[in-house]
Formats: sequence, C-alpha cells, structure tokens
Amino acid sequence: MTAIDPTAHLTAEQIEELGRELDAIRDEVIAGRGEKDAAYIRKVISAQRKLELVSRGVLLFSFFPPAWLIGTAGLSVAKIMDNMEIGHNILHGQWDWMRDPKIHSTTWEWDHVSPADQWKHSHNELHHTYTNVLGKDNDLGYGIMRVDEDQKWHPFHLGQPLWNFINACFFEYGIAAYDLELGKNLRGRRRKDPEFRTRARAVGRKIRKQVLKDYVIHPLLSGPSFLTTLAATFTANLVRNIWTHSVIMCGHFPEGVQVFERRSIKDETRGQWYLRQMMGSANISGSRAMHFMTGNLSHQIEHHLFPDLPSNRYAEVAVKVRALFEKYELEYVTGPLPKQVFSAWRKVFRLSLPNRKPTVEAPEREPELVAA
Repeated sequence: MTAIDPTAHLTAEQIEELGRELDAIRDEVIAGRGEKDAAYIRKVISAQRKLELVSRGVLLFSFFPPAWLIGTAGLSVAKIMDNMEIGHNILHGQWDWMRDPKIHSTTWEWDHVSPADQWKHSHNELHHTYTNVLGKDNDLGYGIMRVDEDQKWHPFHLGQPLWNFINACFFEYGIAAYDLELGKNLRGRRRKDPEFRTRARAVGRKIRKQVLKDYVIHPLLSGPSFLTTLAATFTANLVRNIWTHSVIMCGHFPEGVQVFERRSIKDETRGQWYLRQMMGSANISGSRAMHFMTGNLSHQIEHHLFPDLPSNRYAEVAVKVRALFEKYELEYVTGPLPKQVFSAWRKVFRLSLPNRKPTVEAPEREPELVAA
C-alpha cells in the first residue's frame, strides 16, 4: 500500500523465476539436514533447562541482592531461550523431521500463557500465510494500532504508543488475546459461540498454570525469599515480554517494510507469495549471540520465506537470499537492533497522528504492489 511500488520493475516471468530460485535454496537445506542440526537443538534445550534450574536455585537466596541479580538475569535469559530459539521454532515444525516425540510441534508446550495449538493456528496458519495483509494478519499492529497511512485515522489512534508499550510489557497475554480474537468474539453473540468458549477456557487453564508455577510454587519453595523470588520472576517475565515484542516489531514494522491490501493477494502465485514475504519483512544485523537470543528471528526475511527450516541454518541461507535481493534490485531492509527498534517506534508515533495534508496536489497514485 505504498505510492511507489518497489517491485514494479519486475516482470511476471522474473517473479516466478525468483520463486524457483528460492525453492532451490529451500530444497538444498532440506536435503542437507542431519545429525549436526539435531545435536544443535538438543544442546540448546539442555542448556536452557540447566540455566533455568541453576537460576531458580540461586533465587532460593534472593533476599541477598547479588543472588537476586544473578538469578533474575539467568531466569530472564532462560525464558527468552525457551520462548524464542526453542518454543517458537519447534512449534513451527522446524524439528519435526527428527521424528523425536519430545521435540515435535504436535507435543511441545512452552513457558507461555498462549496454548501451543492456538498459537500455531494464529501464527503459523494465518500470520505466515497473510504476512502484512491488512485485515488478514493479526500480527500487523496486533489489532490495536494504525499501521499504514492509507488506513483511516481515528482519535483512538492517539493512544497507540501507550497501547503498544502496555502490550510490550504483557506481551504473552496480548498474544493469547489476539489468538482468541477477543475484539471480534466478545461482540454480540460471538461470545456464546461454543468453539470460542472452549478456546477461552483453554487459555484460562494455561494462564492459571503459568501463574501458579511462576508466582506461587517457586516463590513458596524459596521460603524466606518468597517476596524477592516473586519480584524476580515478574521481572524475568517482563524482560522476556519486552525483548520478544521488540524483536517481532523489528521484523515487520520498521520503515521500508511494505503493507498490503486484501485484494492484492487474489490469485497469488508461489513467486508472488515469496516476493510478499521479502517485501513485508525486515532483519536485524548483529553477532551470533544476537541472532541466538532473537531465536534467529533477526533473520526475519529468511524465516518468512522458509518458516519450517531449522533456525540454525538461517545465517547461511541469508547470504544466498541477500544475493537474490541484489540480483532482482530489491531493498533488503536490515540494521542493528537499536536502529530497527527506533524505526519501528517512530512509525508507531507517526501513524498515531492524522496524515499531514499535502501542500501541493499529490501526483496520481501508481499501481499497487505486484506481489502484495
């Protein structure tokens, strides 16, 4: 939904050729999956569990400030690892090829208030299919923000920086809410729909389980450190939520990322779908540690092109994908985390205000994105 189509120079034949080249990259990685990849995810899961266990052990003595800091920092990292590099990617089916029932998208449950099956529907089936399509992709603005100049402005949007900040702090609950599509389902008779009520009860059970684990059982096990362990757990969840929200914001919201209308994806081909993922995603540059802590969603472009490939392979895939961007003269949107976070938040603030009235007559709008 931009005035200038960044893909207008591509012919239909070029777009389909691009799709074939991307299919070839995917096929090569799939053919090369093996024990080294399996050893990677098992090592990560083992490290995460050990880190969480040690951190909770340290928090038994959290009434000592040094123990509180060390335990809270360790638990924060462990929760980020569970959420990003482990849970998110396992639930995408990235490791199903291992045929390990303990590391499989159909059996994994994560440290999160959103039940895995509901998240897989809203994220894998909807978000990844309809990436950045207004009215189809719930991840686009999380249903509470204006995300494009062509969207009608309402006074409600003045508060979207605040809504977005609150959503960041309690992000796992925000995800559970739009997995349930609360805004739509709480209106009128939809709240009485049996399917919605069943899903809502499942979320309620998961929330109770998480609250009991984090804010009752573990603090009680700390005995005299009950209150400090409670504060440590809340802090770790807060850190995890803000970090996850920031990474995801950087993946689809910085300046330069395209937004699409519903009608633009009618009769979309494989090549056009690929092109929409490329233009509707952005990356974060940085070290190997940065990529790991983002669950390799710092390679958001590659993840959206190939959501079921093992996350540890995205770095090598990114080199080939970036070469295709250059070949087809497309912009590869990327930058360091601070730059991408600033760009995304600047957009949140900018779109919270009504569009500026042009001082001169605007030129005729060019055709919509070919691949959008």
